[in-house]
Amino acid sequence: MNRNIIIYGVSLGALLTFLKWIEYEFLVRAHASDIYMGLLALLFTVLGLWMGRKLTRKETITVEKVVYAGMPFQKNEQALSELGLSRRECEVLELMAEGLSNQEIADRLFVSLHTIKTHGANLFLKLQVSRRTQAVSRAKELRLIP
Repeated sequence: MNRNIIIYGVSLGALLTFLKWIEYEFLVRAHASDIYMGLLALLFTVLGLWMGRKLTRKETITVEKVVYAGMPFQKNEQALSELGLSRRECEVLELMAEGLSNQEIADRLFVSLHTIKTHGANLFLKLQVSRRTQAVSRAKELRLIP
């Protein structure tokens, strides 16, 4: 009796395996293009994720800056005379370094907004820069402002 059960079990298992294999073959042949497109889409998804991570990798940039610790600030008088900066232009430059707007600088110095814009344009020309942040950075390099 046990032998018959084993034979029936093995034959049913073989038949089930055969039927699943036929179903698999039919599925692959009937939907081959869908399977290939799915695999291609998976490949491009993985490639896109890899490239995205590689291109957006953050790099660290080290900035070296000279710091004069412990020494009182002294203006570079030679650079002031070479550039031809006036006393008022130096005041405007210092207030720009504090982050004040043109209107705030005009209010603090009791002059018109147009005057501050003129001083700013003169500063940009003399320091050979095109933006306020560049002017402040250049002035600090030349030790014109602390």
